[in-house]
Amino acid sequence: MTFSSSTIAPIPINAGLEKISKPYRALFCDVWGVLIDGKRHFPHAVDALRRFRAQDGCVVLITNASRPDSEVRRQLTEMGLPSDCYDDLVSAGELTLAEMLSRRDQSCYHLGPPRDNGLFEEASRRLGAPIHRVGFDEADYLVCTGLFEERVEKPQDYDGLLAKMAARGLDMLCANPDIIVAIGEEIVYCAGALAQRYALLGGKVLMFGKPHPPIYAAAFERLQRLMGRAIDPKDVLAIGDGGATDLAGAGLAGIDCLFITEGVHADEIITPDAEINPTGLARLIESAGARPFAVAREVFW
Repeated sequence: MTFSSSTIAPIPINAGLEKISKPYRALFCDVWGVLIDGKRHFPHAVDALRRFRAQDGCVVLITNASRPDSEVRRQLTEMGLPSDCYDDLVSAGELTLAEMLSRRDQSCYHLGPPRDNGLFEEASRRLGAPIHRVGFDEADYLVCTGLFEERVEKPQDYDGLLAKMAARGLDMLCANPDIIVAIGEEIVYCAGALAQRYALLGGKVLMFGKPHPPIYAAAFERLQRLMGRAIDPKDVLAIGDGGATDLAGAGLAGIDCLFITEGVHADEIITPDAEINPTGLARLIESAGARPFAVAREVFW
């Protein structure tokens, strides 16, 4: 089955990985919304990744999680995601951590919930000394991992604080460029929503996750280590459920994308009858500035 409109060439719909993965040597697979929903993992997706690896394919998970790679691994294991369905992972938090380490002589302010303290604990461990955390009025830069209380607050609640930090000229390291994320059936705002408002207020933002180039460069480096040689982008298939992150990022990186509809955009592109809404899908593709190679409700073999 294919989808087409006057503005989009035919796109395979509900395509299994077995059907579309044969030309590819590696996968860059999103995590939240594709492999897990923040509470549980998806068995069909795990099976598909295992089968791809069994055919000598390589799987690198690429996530906008604001935590170091090691902490993301632990979190995935706790949700029951088997470690044998992927070869490596790279997180936006790990890249943010590298930038924090390069600013070892500066003080930082953490804008985000206490549960993200692992980022700062890992920075201190690698530095061999506590990272210097201070209030926003004393900081040299700020690290944004999200809203303090994402289930009750909105990004606009932070405009006053963000304006004060922008007036001081503080760089914001955005550890998770996602605007929103689905946790089970609930949609909550992420660090990217605050970074977006900070930029509008004139603040300087450094982004480390999808759709920005640094995380794809890191993923290709991981692939080269795993496979022992450089990999051409045409040999990689990205899988994700975010239009502004996964789909746009794949387009910028020059790689094909399998777009998952039962994710953060489900309300926009899935009808009450559980069918794909062509208008909603076309609108999302136009907004992302890239079109998917194929579309499926979930990852399956």
